[in-house]
Amino acid sequence: MIHNNVKTDFVSEEYSPQVDVSAYLHPLAAVIGHVIIGKRVMVAPFAVVRGDEGHPIHVGDDSNIQDGVVIHALETEHNGHPINNNLVEVDGRKYAVYVGKRVSLAHQSQIHGPAYVGDSTFIGMQSLIFKAKVGSNCVVEPKSLVLGVSIADGRYVPAGSVIKTQDDADVLPIIDDSYIFKSLNDDVVHVNVALADGYKVKKI
Repeated sequence: MIHNNVKTDFVSEEYSPQVDVSAYLHPLAAVIGHVIIGKRVMVAPFAVVRGDEGHPIHVGDDSNIQDGVVIHALETEHNGHPINNNLVEVDGRKYAVYVGKRVSLAHQSQIHGPAYVGDSTFIGMQSLIFKAKVGSNCVVEPKSLVLGVSIADGRYVPAGSVIKTQDDADVLPIIDDSYIFKSLNDDVVHVNVALADGYKVKKI
């Protein structure tokens, strides 16, 4: 399901989602309002991307939004004026949620803006990213909470962790060749890009 948002005091315009023609949105997914979805993105059943409160929401090329994922955000404007504390800036532009290229958002994870997820990062099943920045080439293992912190590139968050202070974020382990999930995201991206391509051809 794809449709426009409604005008409110926190979204002053009506937006249609911008979805690249090579992306695949399952009929049981919902993409609403001020959302930009890039090339060859796979949006699985029961995923929800709502740009009808905080906006815009950006999802980069070759990323995947798996079953039951929610992307949403706090208000980013009020009566036409931006709420800058609820926005993240990337390359001079502001977003409620920015998801980079080749990102995997695994089953039932939540990205709640203001939030940033860098390129080639894996967000594990049932994890929550809120008011936080996760760098590029990171792994957030399943059932983790990342709240109000910035995680540097190339780090991983062990399964079930609660990361709520910058001190905790700064000492997260670095991904090296011994890390068992070092190549996990490459494999997941490969599968989901192939699925997006295949389903587009089949037009399910």
